[in-house]
Amino acid sequence: MSADKEAVVAAVEKPVVAAAKPKPYPFWLGGVAASIAASVTHPLDLTKVRLQTSSDKRMIASMKKTIATEGVKGLYDGLTGTLLRQMTYSMARFAAYDKIKEAMHVGPGPPPAWKMALAGSCAGGIAGIVGNPFELIMVRMQADKKKYGYRNSLQAFFKMTRDEGPKSWFRGVVPNGIRSILMNASQLGSYDWFKNALLGSGVSDGPILHFFASLGAGTVATTVCSPADVIKSRVMNAKGSAGTMEIIRTSLANEGPRFLFKGWLPAWTRLQPTTILIFLTLEQLKAGVDKYRAAGGTHL
Repeated sequence: MSADKEAVVAAVEKPVVAAAKPKPYPFWLGGVAASIAASVTHPLDLTKVRLQTSSDKRMIASMKKTIATEGVKGLYDGLTGTLLRQMTYSMARFAAYDKIKEAMHVGPGPPPAWKMALAGSCAGGIAGIVGNPFELIMVRMQADKKKYGYRNSLQAFFKMTRDEGPKSWFRGVVPNGIRSILMNASQLGSYDWFKNALLGSGVSDGPILHFFASLGAGTVATTVCSPADVIKSRVMNAKGSAGTMEIIRTSLANEGPRFLFKGWLPAWTRLQPTTILIFLTLEQLKAGVDKYRAAGGTHL
């Protein structure tokens, strides 16, 4: 056999070595990115909750009322609850979404939209249960922490457990879980969809692409989640034994179906920059991890 033929045979018979699977990013990156974003947009989140749970009608008027009665620092009431919520709920949803998406799609190319939506739904269900106690504390602290005697998130958690028992951890878990499922299917799934669509249309991967992908994801998520978000806030802020269905019936009787979208504008105004900040921050954190690993770092 000639040398050329032997070279061809060797090339054909040479075993194909599978590309090394990339090392996953640290599971806590999503929680850190969400905490940074939530710290910036907290006044809007607080105003959204107060619009949903009080007689306030307008976003700006509600913010002025808060400043007039509590000062500028009043716009940051419940910030510790928000941060604790992000490092439980958001950390769980981002970590679970990546794992579930990876398990569901092993073929070439990006996963189809339905797989991303399903992965987001599953991740949302997990995160909704894990983060429910701290979601409850966050809502109460933002609505009126003086009414509950809360000083910070940890004191609030122990006080709630002592006064209301561990069962209080799961108050509002059904509407919160539904909202979490809808949020993550629409936000995480649509962000990936928009990102892949933009990449496919020739937009280069970078902050501009991440901005527009998150802009689309925030609008989709706000609209899809508004009804569950309003119901969740009202259930969590209600005292006594009023159940979810009773609260829905009362709200429908008093305000009509439009109550389901009460606070949509502040919700969009809050969620949109939050979504943009989360994904821009998360992408930059991932880029930082990549640079760290390329430089020989082994701790991330």
